[in-house]
Amino acid sequence: MVSGEPAMPLRSSGSSRVQGGLARLLSQVQGGLARLLSPFVLVCLSALWLAPVTLHPQCLDFKPPFRPQQQLEFCVTYREFGCCDPARDRELQGTYDRVLDSLDYYGHAMCAGYVQELLCQECSPYAAHLFDAEDPSTPVRTIPGLCPDYCSQFWKKCSSIMTAISDDPHVAKVKADQALFCQYVQLDDVDYCYPHILSNQQLTQGLGRVQANSEGCLQLCLEEVANGLRNPLAMVHANDGTHRFFVAEQVGLVWTYLPDRSKLERPFLNITKAVLTSAWEGDERGFLGMTFHPNYKYNGKLYVYYSVEVGFDERIRISEFHVSAGDMNVVDHGSERVILEIDEPASNHNGGQLLFADDGYLYIFTGDGGMAGDPFGKYGNSQNRSALLGKVLRIDVDDNERGPLYRIPPDNPFVHERGARPEVYAYGVRNMWRCSVDRGDPLTKEGKGRIFCGDVGQNKFEEIDIIEKGRNYGWRAKEGFSCYDKKLCANSSLDDVLPIYAYPHKMGKSVTGGYVYRGCEYPNLNGIYIFGDFMSGRLMSLQEDGGTGRWEYHEICMGMGLTCAFPGLINNYHQYIISFAEDEAGELYFMSTKIPSATSPSGVVYKVVDPSRRAPPRQCHYDPLPVRVKSNLLKFTPQETLIGVELPTKEEQYPTESYDWLQELIDQLGEPDPTTPFPTTTTTTSKPPKHSRRKGRRKKGKPKPQDGDVRLVGDEQGRSDRGRVEIYANGEWGTVCDDLWTTKNAAVICRQLGFRYALKAAKHAEFGEGRDLRILLDDVQCNGMEVSLLDCKHPGVGTHNCAHYEDAGVICGNSDYVVEV
Repeated sequence: MVSGEPAMPLRSSGSSRVQGGLARLLSQVQGGLARLLSPFVLVCLSALWLAPVTLHPQCLDFKPPFRPQQQLEFCVTYREFGCCDPARDRELQGTYDRVLDSLDYYGHAMCAGYVQELLCQECSPYAAHLFDAEDPSTPVRTIPGLCPDYCSQFWKKCSSIMTAISDDPHVAKVKADQALFCQYVQLDDVDYCYPHILSNQQLTQGLGRVQANSEGCLQLCLEEVANGLRNPLAMVHANDGTHRFFVAEQVGLVWTYLPDRSKLERPFLNITKAVLTSAWEGDERGFLGMTFHPNYKYNGKLYVYYSVEVGFDERIRISEFHVSAGDMNVVDHGSERVILEIDEPASNHNGGQLLFADDGYLYIFTGDGGMAGDPFGKYGNSQNRSALLGKVLRIDVDDNERGPLYRIPPDNPFVHERGARPEVYAYGVRNMWRCSVDRGDPLTKEGKGRIFCGDVGQNKFEEIDIIEKGRNYGWRAKEGFSCYDKKLCANSSLDDVLPIYAYPHKMGKSVTGGYVYRGCEYPNLNGIYIFGDFMSGRLMSLQEDGGTGRWEYHEICMGMGLTCAFPGLINNYHQYIISFAEDEAGELYFMSTKIPSATSPSGVVYKVVDPSRRAPPRQCHYDPLPVRVKSNLLKFTPQETLIGVELPTKEEQYPTESYDWLQELIDQLGEPDPTTPFPTTTTTTSKPPKHSRRKGRRKKGKPKPQDGDVRLVGDEQGRSDRGRVEIYANGEWGTVCDDLWTTKNAAVICRQLGFRYALKAAKHAEFGEGRDLRILLDDVQCNGMEVSLLDCKHPGVGTHNCAHYEDAGVICGNSDYVVEV
C-alpha cells in the first residue's frame, strides 16, 4: 500500500489537488500500511465481532489482493499492496493519458486529478467494495463509491463530465442537483467510501497479513475439492507433471482426480478384497498409506501400506505396484510384490505412513503394536531396536527388479549394532499418524528435508516431532514432555529427543500430523506448520522463531462474517480430521469426515485458503501435462456452504459485456487519433443482465471478422471444441497447413476461442479438407503465448508449399486430459 516515505505527488502532470489533498490523506495512513513489507508476523487484532466493520479486502475478480512483484508507478497509492500488477498499472496510465489529451486547459486543470483517482481505485485492496461488487450478482458501478465531502468537490469542479462517466439514466436525472447526485453515488457501507477508506484504521491496520482474533486464532478459509469419500486417509500426487491427485479410502480404493477436480469413474487401485478393516467407528486397520516413487514418471512404481489377515494373524503389509502399461490411470494389480510384512499383536496402533525423503529412501512409520502402554516385552516394542514396531524404518527400494526387494542404506544408524534391526532409522515412537517432508523456503530453501510427524499419545498428551537419524523419541518412557513409565523415564541412558510441541487432551486426543506450507498461492502462510486433531476437530499451527528456535503455537479458526465471503470459499468442515496433503504445486489440503467409519461416504477433501493475501496474478501459473483418459469422468459438485453469509448461487451468476466508462468519456470530450489503440479497463464483473444498470451496447448483426480471427469446422458431430482450423486474413477465410504444427500452435487457437487447454494438434486433414478455401498459412511456429497465429513465425499470408490433405486442426478443452478419439 503506502510506504513510510513522505507522500509524493501521484503524477507530475496531475493537478495541485492531487499533490496536496491526497498527499495529506496518504500521510495519515503511512504508519499503518507502510509496514506491509516487514517480515511476516502473526498479529493478534481485536475481536472481529467487536469492530464496527469487518476486514474483507477483495478485488474486482472476487479474490484477495496481493503484493505486486514490482511497485506500481502510476497508481502509487497502491504500489505495495492492492489489486493491480505493473502491467495493469501501465494500462491505466495509458488510458489516463488519453483522457487528458481530450480535455481542454480548464478540464485538465480541474478534473485530471479526479480522473486519476477514480481510475486507480480499481487497484485498491477494497476495489470490490468501492465499486459495490462484493459478489458476482451485484451490478458493478461505473465509478467507485464516493464520500459526501469528496463528491461535493468533484461535482462542483467536474459536473460537466458526469454523464460521460456513467450511462446510468438516473445519473442524467440527478446530475444537476449536487445533493441528489452525491446521494446516488455514495455507498450503503460508508466505511468503504473513497477517500476516507484510506484513513480508516480499522480497515488498514494489519491489511495484507493473516488476521487473528483477540485470542490469537488465525482466520482462514477452505475450498471444497472432493466429497462422498469413505474415510479418505491419504491424498498424494505422482510428481509427474500432470497435477493429478490420488485419494485413498480406508476400504482399499484409490481414486484419480484431474486438475479440474473431476474424478475418474474407474479406481486407480482396488485391493478391497485383501484389505482388513470393518465398518465399526474407530477401526484403525485398513488401507493406511501410499506414496509414489520419486522417479515414478519413468519407472511407474508406487508403494502402499495396508492391514491384512494371514490365517489367524493380523499383519501390516508394505507392497510395491506398477502402473498399467495400457492406462496411466490404473495400477497393474498383478504387479504387486510384498516388500515387507510385520505381525501386529493387536488391532490398533498400526502406523501407516509411507514417504520418500530427499535422500531418495523409503521411510516406513510403524505403530507400537497396540493395546495400551506398549506392554510387549521388558521395555516395550518402541524401545526395543530388535523389533520393527514403534519405529521409523528406512530402506532402499531402487534397482530391486533382481535380487532382494530392498536393501539397507549404508548409513542407517544401527547397521553395525548387534541384535538391532538394520532397517531402523529412529525409535521410541508410539503411533505416528501422518508425517511429511518440508519442501523448504521457496527462495532460501531453509528447512528443506525436515521430516515432521504427529505422534498419537496415550492418555495425556499429543506431540509433534521432527525426525532425526538414530534418535529416541521417548515412548514408552515419556508421553509428550512428561514421564509415562517413571522407571524408564529415570534411566540415564534414555537420551531421548523432546517434541517441538505437545498439547494436553483437553485440546484433543488424537493428533493428525500436517505439513509446513510451502505453496505459491498464499505467501503469508510460508513456513507455518499446519496440523490438526482427529477427535476434537481442532486445526492448529506452529511457526518457528528464527532467533530462538522455539515453535510458537496459534490455533486456526474458520473466518466468520465476511472473512470468507469469496466465491467458492467456505468456513466449516467435518469434525474428524483424518489426514493432510500437498498437491504437486505445494498447496495444502486436509481430509475429514462426519462419521469416522470406513463405510460412511461422508469424507471431504478441503483446500486451505488465506483470504487476506494471494500471490500476484500469473506468478503461480503452471501447465499440467496432458492426461490420457480411458474412463468416464465424474464432474465435481460442491456440497458444503458458507455459514453466516448469504451469497448468490451459481445460477444467479451470468457474464455481462464489458463497459469502459473512460472510453465513453473520451468519445464525448473529443475523438482522438483513430490509429491510437485504447487499453480497456477491468472494472467489470459478472452479473445478471436483467439487473444491469447500463444500457446495452450491442451492435445489430454479426461483427465483421478481424485479421487473426479463427473458427473450427468439420467435426462430424458438430462439437465446438474441435475441428479444422480456418483463419481470417486479408479479407478472406482460409486454412492452415500442418507442417510444423504442434500443441503450442494449437494452444494459441484454443486460448483465442476461450478454452484453457489444447488437447491435440490434429494433422493430415483429420477434420476434412477445406477445398473451397485458399491455404493462407504454412510452416507456422508459435511459442504458445501469441494472441493469434498471425503473430507467430510464418513465411507470410498466402505463402505455402502444401495441399489441403495437410489441413491442420485442433481439439480444445477446459480440462487438461487428452480425449481418446
